[in-house]
Amino acid sequence: MSKTWPLPFWIAHRGAGKLAPENTLAAFRVGAQHGYRAFECDVKLSRDGQPFLLHDDTLNRTTRERGIAGERAWAELSRIDAGAWHSRAFAGEMLPSLEAIAQFCLANGHALNIEIKPTTGRELETGQVVGREVLRLWPELPVVFSSFKPEALIGVAETAPELPRALLLDALKPGWLDQARGLGCAGIVANYTLMDRATIDTIHLAGMKAAVYTVNDEASAQWLIGNGIDGIITDAVDRFSAGAVPSSG
Repeated sequence: MSKTWPLPFWIAHRGAGKLAPENTLAAFRVGAQHGYRAFECDVKLSRDGQPFLLHDDTLNRTTRERGIAGERAWAELSRIDAGAWHSRAFAGEMLPSLEAIAQFCLANGHALNIEIKPTTGRELETGQVVGREVLRLWPELPVVFSSFKPEALIGVAETAPELPRALLLDALKPGWLDQARGLGCAGIVANYTLMDRATIDTIHLAGMKAAVYTVNDEASAQWLIGNGIDGIITDAVDRFSAGAVPSSG
């Protein structure tokens, strides 16, 4: 199994991806201003193999550009405005490289959940490159790699086997726990609506951490805390205190 889980309980989703443009340095800064010390972000590869932050395969939703981002070279992607779509206050905020985000986290003592979000068809390659780059540039960064794509987790296991991995789930399909075990995962990160006490207990009995995305209401957060969840990814960085120490009673 992978190294010990290094993430705190509260994790800011895509930086602070509602109060600021998601997956940008600005979003990380806003999250940090609200006291968050751990961040989730989505990472894929440019055409020439540069890891950078973007959730979707295409640029359409979060920039004024169109088309598949992974088909463009980093020299072009790095000049794309990823902030103006959100609001005028963030116009000119560019797509960030993984290196820029990691340097920010290192400088401020933050932890990082890197979701490997490969362009379709580049799953294994993306995992391999992201793992290699993290170990080469920032071996001391507290990080967990996660992905919905098993091939991406296989790739990161090949190049950064000592760092923890988590399987992302949007459904509890037959064999999900065995799949996570087979991938050497240290945790499961699931849609919070999938988690009940029995599922959390099953994950714990398998020696893994149980975390959830994306919880933005108090009632759901308190129920999960009361039932032993180990981590919550949230957009609501202005409503949930990252310094609060949860207790399951």
